[in-house]
Amino acid sequence: MRQANYDWKLNETEPSGSFLQMIEKKQLSPLIGQLLWQRGYQEEDSIQKFLNPKEQTLHDPYLMHDMDKAISRIQEAVINNEPILVYGDYDADGITSATVMKETLELLGAQVEVFLPNRFEHGYGPNRTVYQEKIDEGIQLIVTVDNGVAGHEAISYAQQRGVDVIVTDHHELPNELPPAYAIVHPRHPEGNYPFGELAGVGVAFKVATALLEEPPAEFLDLVAIGTIADLVSMTDENRTLVVLGLAAIRQSERIGLQALFDQSGVKIREVDETMIGFSIAPRLNAIGRMGDPNPAVELLATFDETRAKTLAEQLQLINEKRKATVEEITNEALAMINHENQIHVLAKEGWHEGVLGIVAGKIMNQTGKPTIVLGVKEGKIAKGSGRSIEALNLFEMLNEMRELFTFFGGHHAAVGLTMPAENIDRLQEQMNQYIEKNQIDLSKGPVLMIDEVVSPKDITVEGIESLRLLAPFGTDNPEPTFLFKQVTVENTRRIGTTQQHLKLSIIDEASQLDAVAFGFGAEENEFLTDDVNVIGKLSINEWNGRKKPQLLVTDFAVDGLQVFDWRAKRYRIMPEEVKEAVYVAFSEQSLKELNEEVQKQVILFEDLATFEERLHAQRIHSLVIVDCPEELNVLKEILSIGSFSRIYLLGISIDEAYLNGVGSREQYARLFKLIHAQEKIDIRHKLGAIAQYLKIPQKLLIFMIQVFFELKFVTIENGVLEKVATPESHPLTDSSHYQKRLKKIKVEEFLLLSDIPTIKKWLTT
Repeated sequence: MRQANYDWKLNETEPSGSFLQMIEKKQLSPLIGQLLWQRGYQEEDSIQKFLNPKEQTLHDPYLMHDMDKAISRIQEAVINNEPILVYGDYDADGITSATVMKETLELLGAQVEVFLPNRFEHGYGPNRTVYQEKIDEGIQLIVTVDNGVAGHEAISYAQQRGVDVIVTDHHELPNELPPAYAIVHPRHPEGNYPFGELAGVGVAFKVATALLEEPPAEFLDLVAIGTIADLVSMTDENRTLVVLGLAAIRQSERIGLQALFDQSGVKIREVDETMIGFSIAPRLNAIGRMGDPNPAVELLATFDETRAKTLAEQLQLINEKRKATVEEITNEALAMINHENQIHVLAKEGWHEGVLGIVAGKIMNQTGKPTIVLGVKEGKIAKGSGRSIEALNLFEMLNEMRELFTFFGGHHAAVGLTMPAENIDRLQEQMNQYIEKNQIDLSKGPVLMIDEVVSPKDITVEGIESLRLLAPFGTDNPEPTFLFKQVTVENTRRIGTTQQHLKLSIIDEASQLDAVAFGFGAEENEFLTDDVNVIGKLSINEWNGRKKPQLLVTDFAVDGLQVFDWRAKRYRIMPEEVKEAVYVAFSEQSLKELNEEVQKQVILFEDLATFEERLHAQRIHSLVIVDCPEELNVLKEILSIGSFSRIYLLGISIDEAYLNGVGSREQYARLFKLIHAQEKIDIRHKLGAIAQYLKIPQKLLIFMIQVFFELKFVTIENGVLEKVATPESHPLTDSSHYQKRLKKIKVEEFLLLSDIPTIKKWLTT
């Protein structure tokens, strides 16, 4: 059994008959109809708006709290030529938000300065010291973008100095709001805005719309990037903004954006939300993770091609450094894991603070357990991030341990924290106790919704292309995930610079589908069994103008007993995956074929009672069958007394009984003739020469001599064979060695030549 990394949930809601009739009239496929129904688009009007988002459906910006107040104050500042500071954030949403606000104010003729805080020097949100410096320099109005609702100290200071602060933000509203001049927020309880899930750049765009008295199309490219990067709900107004924004990017004349696409290797004319999410957003996020984010705003706003190229190259180098840092810390952290802990707390001196959230997410996805990763400074202060699965509200748990932290904040799935390094062990201990006390099951991993169960034969290029009707995908509108049940996996091949990925084919009946499993290279053997359940997302692999369907594997599982075929591989070392396994052998001679480390693990089978006694002391669920028993049913008896879910068939055959057989009449005749022609034969030292002379395999020759000896045709003393002058006549079948050999041949024929599904079926019936 191979357990899935995720907790799979199949969406089993069925659309009504009238709904399906409507879908048919719209000439949409039943699959598209099913997916629309599951996503909550069940009325004709909502489907029309979803499939055809238009600018006309954008909401009135003045429905947002304090929008009129903010617009009046900004217009006043522009008229009076007051210097305005746009204070942003260091991530992609903050960078695009600041750029939109900057360019909007410049269109109005305002004096504008942009400042994005350095996360290591200034932290997140309004910084009192920065506010003081900027006010001392002459700033008369501050407009925050993508931050501010929690900036009490800095905003209070600015207002006391007579400088108004307009907050535009989308983050969770605290119980007490800062004393800003205006707070523009889509979820403000005193506002009437119909959609509360805008990104920071979406809020900035609504301010720009109100200031310019129409939606500014020239900013939609930035709005799409910031919205996709911030992982906000890809529904309603966000969906419209991203659809319009992606179209704008394809036609964009923004020099800096073009340079960024050139560096990423993505064709700007073919851009979609996936390319933004995996290529563009990480480069914008990286600069803020690694240091000063302000050059990113300059890149997006510049009209200088040379400067744009230089800045794009700078972001590229920073992103490469970020990726290398993430990989290095992830590998170090994985090596530190103690699997006895229910939650991983991993800390080390010198880890780069800016990437610890990424590392925590990677480790959580790889291990299926909530993870907190901390960088330690000078052995005293530990600072970092945590990520969690659905089964555990990380914020709620850590909120009960606040006394351990000097800073703590976040939500269900993600937290940031700072603490004395000396409290790390106490944190680990208290979290383990919390899990045990509250009986929280962390074994299933994060929930992953499955949209449909399909077969390889159902998948076509045309069908995959039709799924783009539902795009852009994102939070609350995920790319469809499909389940392929009980398929066979073949043609596995490890790929990647470190062989970390896997190419394979999944097969059901006569159909085959190519697949790529990123990050699953080390689990190649896990796929090589029958009845594999695979889930993933569909894509099109295009090469030399030819299009083929392809599955991008997200996860896989194998129900019940797994049988792994190691017969041809002849493993003589102990692979990492079976360090914790019971090795059983039926012949002491077979042990010589194994290395010393493995030999220590082997139970030499004597009888069932003795084996059961040793087995129960170990409580292990993996069984390695080293060689072949004399009776096949012994294997079934062994399985009946153990709780084995994984069997590795090594199948060493010292005698090579099936290969050599019991010997032919002609071979026995040659041996008999040699024995009668010689007085004595030295079989201890000359057996090899005798086998070569008789043209009989040496292992078969040994068996034939054993049969002759048992039937008293010969005597053997001190390694010397002599004939018996007048032996009693016996057929060869009277020999117990001969009978055992016949049985062993049948056993080896089945275990060494049958395919794995046949062996598995026999073992389980």
